[in-house]
Amino acid sequence: MSEAVLKLSGITKRYNKGLPGEVQVLRGVDLALRPGEMVALVAPSGAGKSTLLHIAGLLDRPDQGDVEIGGELLSARSDRKRTVARRRDVGFVYQFHHLLPEFDAVENVVLPQLANGVARDLAQVRAMDLLRQVGVAERAKHRPAALSGGEQQRVAFCRALANAPRVLLADEPTGNLDPGTSEQVFATLEELVRDSGLAALIATHNMDLAARMDRILRLQDGVLQAD
Repeated sequence: MSEAVLKLSGITKRYNKGLPGEVQVLRGVDLALRPGEMVALVAPSGAGKSTLLHIAGLLDRPDQGDVEIGGELLSARSDRKRTVARRRDVGFVYQFHHLLPEFDAVENVVLPQLANGVARDLAQVRAMDLLRQVGVAERAKHRPAALSGGEQQRVAFCRALANAPRVLLADEPTGNLDPGTSEQVFATLEELVRDSGLAALIATHNMDLAARMDRILRLQDGVLQAD
């Protein structure tokens, strides 16, 4: 079995630390994701799934515990080193696409590559390849406002994969779509993950979609448990 590409060990997180209203959101969370694996993260609203995704994706720091990506311990690294690792190894997809409205589809996929030091011509080629893979290449020159919800989210997938990350973190990626479009978009996401060998952690309330993933993990009262 492949080694885990993302490991979380003993992750704890509290808000309002030391105050009367202190809330412990995560209580010693352990998690390991392997290449090509899709794992559903299921939790009630406010249970801390977004906090867990942000810590796993190096956007936030845990109070205790380790985050390891590709064998590199990153929890205690400097902000600069964490930013480099995040750009290189992690892709994010959110419920709302968060595409830059002033740029067209292909530019939205090119920009994260430029930030990662890729030459523009190479970034353009990869962007078009990704858009072609998800079936929206003919919409490459359209800005987000001219795209349908499903098209916007497919472009968001391409942006998340632009730098060929090891890990994909998705927070309700189909939650803002109608059921038919949600099914189509999830099928696209599943194909991308399987083809690229990503390790994917996908937060969702949709149990039908969760059942199609390799594992279901439930976060409740700060504890992560397998179904």
